[in-house]
Amino acid sequence: MNAHPAAVTKLNAKALNVTRDRVDPNALDVVRRLRDAGFQALLVGGCVRDLLLGASPKDFDVATDATPEQVRRLFRRSRMVGRRFKIAHVHYGREFVEVSTFRKLLAANEKGDHAAHPNGLILRDNAYGTLDEDAFRRDFTVNALYYDPHGGEILDFVGGIDDIERHCLRCIGNPRERLREDPVRLLRAMRFQAKLGFALDAGITRDERLTAERLTAIPPARLFEEFVKLFLTGHAADAWRIVKTSRVRNVLFPTAPPDSPLILLAMDSTDRRVGENKPVTPGFLLAVMLWEDYRSRIEELMASRGTKRKPREAALVAAHETVAAQRATIAIPRRFSNFIHDIWHLQERLESRRPKQVHRTLSHLRFRAAYDFLLLRAEIGTVNRDLVRWWEEIQDADTERRDAMVNALRGSAPGGTRRRRRRRRGHRQDDG
Repeated sequence: MNAHPAAVTKLNAKALNVTRDRVDPNALDVVRRLRDAGFQALLVGGCVRDLLLGASPKDFDVATDATPEQVRRLFRRSRMVGRRFKIAHVHYGREFVEVSTFRKLLAANEKGDHAAHPNGLILRDNAYGTLDEDAFRRDFTVNALYYDPHGGEILDFVGGIDDIERHCLRCIGNPRERLREDPVRLLRAMRFQAKLGFALDAGITRDERLTAERLTAIPPARLFEEFVKLFLTGHAADAWRIVKTSRVRNVLFPTAPPDSPLILLAMDSTDRRVGENKPVTPGFLLAVMLWEDYRSRIEELMASRGTKRKPREAALVAAHETVAAQRATIAIPRRFSNFIHDIWHLQERLESRRPKQVHRTLSHLRFRAAYDFLLLRAEIGTVNRDLVRWWEEIQDADTERRDAMVNALRGSAPGGTRRRRRRRRGHRQDDG
């Protein structure tokens, strides 16, 4: 794409408070070994951006002129991943460093391992290039900065340093073309807006409606990955405030009420759990986001003329239809769809408190998540708080206290006499 090497601004990394001691030792080892083998190797992308912002990056990525196959041969504990965009993962125990090869955007008359859909969407991007070409094919200027830990320099080809200082997120090149190549960049822009508090350049939002509609051409599995990045990395509440007023919500989450207090509470709760290093699951957020649609479908099924559905049957049908509708845009792996179904099904059990089901409910694999869901519903006033307190008490009670609470539901005191079974009319014990 670039016939001549682009001008590069080199800055003293130490003067910008970017030093080797702030870098993951495994990433430094990857850079050193690639350089020792005669290749170029630098840290790139979000890790450099976060270092410049004074944050501690969770992941460190390396860019190199070595091909994925060469990286694979150099590092015994590595493997190649991806088809649309081949990269290598170099493993260090349970951790890994992602290593990508310098790439370029091909001109229309060039040949290479690069494929695009007629509408401009990039389907495969494995055309290798030089360092400066790699910078210009990245998405945003703040993500196209390189750090040379050996030379102690930050390399900026696209004005990323200025945009970091301005707290502005700007596309590299023509925003319309870059978003047509990959409309997922709009989701990434919203994620960085939520995470960094940066303002989006007008070029990113100018064609938001068209870009959002193009998301329907993206494989649902990839959109699920973006969903996880958007809402399960500690900035869910801010991300939802951005998404809910955009065209993206209409396309990807058409049944999620934009002003639902339940959704915002769930996002806040998820952020707290991430901050406390507690486990989070996309299944829980999806269960919350789809809850209103699920409840509406149950009501419609029960009210349908000419049908005699039982509530349980209507709930099963509604759950299937709700999840299937969402899967049309965002893939939901089976383990998460099962999780969602369980959470919804257990709400009825938690509300009814049938004595025969209490112990089974408490031992259910999804009980704690279902209880957390019930708690959120109580916080917005759709469930009685006394019900939440009852389940809170019984799950922490000893066996004797649990039995007493269950017996109280039956209307008899603990240790009281069992209710006598009603005899069927016309049936005698000595019949037959």
